[in-house]
Amino acid sequence: MAHSKPEDDAAHILLVDDDSRIRVLLSSYLKENGYRVTEAASADEAGRKLNGLDFDLMILDVMMPGESGFDFAKRLRGQRDIPIVLLTALSDANDRINGLEIGADDYITKPFEPRELVLRVSNIFKRLQSDPAAADQPSHVTFGPFRFDLDRLELHRDDERIRLTDRERQLLKLFAEQPRQTVSRYDLNGDGNALGERTADVQINRLRRKIEPDPADPSYLQTVRGIGYRLMTD
Repeated sequence: MAHSKPEDDAAHILLVDDDSRIRVLLSSYLKENGYRVTEAASADEAGRKLNGLDFDLMILDVMMPGESGFDFAKRLRGQRDIPIVLLTALSDANDRINGLEIGADDYITKPFEPRELVLRVSNIFKRLQSDPAAADQPSHVTFGPFRFDLDRLELHRDDERIRLTDRERQLLKLFAEQPRQTVSRYDLNGDGNALGERTADVQINRLRRKIEPDPADPSYLQTVRGIGYRLMTD
């Protein structure tokens, strides 16, 4: 059966497995079924890919050298909300429950047929599309003369597009998805240590210089003392 090449707007999947043979097999099968795929051989490499690109779903092997899939998924849940499918050779029910408890959306035990994985991935996307909460999510937010598009991650002031770094786009996305609500420093950087908090403050100050009439007295991106920040949308 012939399959078309993935379109540029096809769902983008991050495939993380230290076994190159499995990556090649699954990547080929997913692409044949219309998905875009980026590969990573470890949690560390996956983290770097996540910092530079946006993904719609992650397929994550549990047993890898270095940081395990369990630990990486748990850490990731404190940073972003991305559907996760865990792959493992572990068949113990406690391992499956552990994976689901840390926020995985599905769990497949090796060995499995690639077709089964594709079907499970497809079902996750169908659930997301039919989720009433997702349907209620606005496509953009406005604050003063600014408009931030949540689909394109673009910021405009009237008709002018404001240039943003990848990190600034991600920050605005976090705020725009929770308008007028406080987002903690921990959620902004996924790390509760002091260095991480100072880094978040620096990034917020840079963003303020692009959107605030007076960055020293912000109107839109306000500080919630001792906790974090909030975006005061219209």
